[in-house]
Amino acid sequence: MSGRRNRLALASAAVLAAAASTGVVLASTGSPGAPGTGSTVAVAEVGAPVADQAGAAATTAPRTTAPQTTAPATETPTTAPASKAAKVAKAAPTSAPSKRPAPPATKLLDYDFQTQINGWYCGPAATRIALTVRDKQPSQDSVAADLGTTTSGTNSAQDTTRVLNKIIGTDFYRTTAIPGGAATPAQMDRLQADVVHAVTSGYAVVVNIAGSATDLDGGWHSYPGGHYLTVVGYRDDGRTVKIADPAIPGEDSNYWMSTIDLANWAATRGYSS
Repeated sequence: MSGRRNRLALASAAVLAAAASTGVVLASTGSPGAPGTGSTVAVAEVGAPVADQAGAAATTAPRTTAPQTTAPATETPTTAPASKAAKVAKAAPTSAPSKRPAPPATKLLDYDFQTQINGWYCGPAATRIALTVRDKQPSQDSVAADLGTTTSGTNSAQDTTRVLNKIIGTDFYRTTAIPGGAATPAQMDRLQADVVHAVTSGYAVVVNIAGSATDLDGGWHSYPGGHYLTVVGYRDDGRTVKIADPAIPGEDSNYWMSTIDLANWAATRGYSS
């Protein structure tokens, strides 16, 4: 019996030594000294509740880690990976978008001038001057027929726009009205921009005016019943315009005027550009 106790003591000592080396707590169940009974050594997990360690530790299922119910966290890219072609395109050097060149500060058109052949042909004569810029040389009579001109004159800039587009074979021209008694700053700016665009594109502007205005040389021009004239150039970025006036013969037929004065001169009427 003493030999059996010694062996049990040695076994217990060995288990205790192993437990000490692995950092676990040991609990003994049963009575080591009771005859006819064995001694079972139970190993309890470190960190388990005290009640589990003191009781039937051998009958408790070992503690396991609950299975992970969600996929392991990974670094998800915020954007879809670019295709190989896209990467190549991104890597390729890109040039700055091309910009339309600024119009010249000054531009004059070549034209063929004719004085109007009667008192009511200012519309046909001014329209014909604009047509010669595009290499069209109709007679004033043929232009008058297209315009519907009578001894009372030509109705409006709507007619000059229509005939210019018809004879040239284009849809470039548009009619702009200045309906008030005086041009607004916005209408003055619009006329300046329209003149620059038209002349730069190679088209003259036909303006329907009424009343009186002074040119830059001090010349006084008065048409109380209305008149048509042609803008054939500009300078100072369109702040001043060159006018070909079919009512005036000779060299005095062309003169310079500020765009502001021309816009006010065209008030109540309009222009084709």
